[in-house]
Amino acid sequence: MTATPTDDTTSATLVVAAAVDRVFAVLCDPGTHAAIDGTGWVQASVDRSPLDHAGQVFRMSMFHHNHPDGAYQVANQLREFDPPRTIAWTPGTENGDGTLEFGGWIWRYDLAVIGPHRTAVTLTYDWSAVPDRIREYLQFPPFGPDHLANSLRHLAELAVR
Repeated sequence: MTATPTDDTTSATLVVAAAVDRVFAVLCDPGTHAAIDGTGWVQASVDRSPLDHAGQVFRMSMFHHNHPDGAYQVANQLREFDPPRTIAWTPGTENGDGTLEFGGWIWRYDLAVIGPHRTAVTLTYDWSAVPDRIREYLQFPPFGPDHLANSLRHLAELAVR
């Protein structure tokens, strides 16, 4: 496992003992995201449809003790979708009129085939586009240094089942 922090991104890489298509399928199932995350923040998928195209929006029920409401919902929009190599989304909120507003951070998974049943997965959290007005009240990254590595281990467990 390797972890690489920079000023506005952090990433980790893990070799998973599963075929690239299997790993990608787990990432495309919003129902697995709470188990992959492992912090308790991601509670459940609101939208059950598999992720299958850039621009798609999928919502997740969330909980964080520092959030003003505790429980809340995010509307994630797929920014990149290149099966079975890349999937990336940006979390945001859905306003009362149905418009989406994003904070500027991105979750990205890059997959590389190592062998028939081995896939290198790099998870990157990028907050380089977060505006100053948000950085004034949110700390980035909002999780500890082991979070990405733990998430990749959870992904690996799901993929090898």
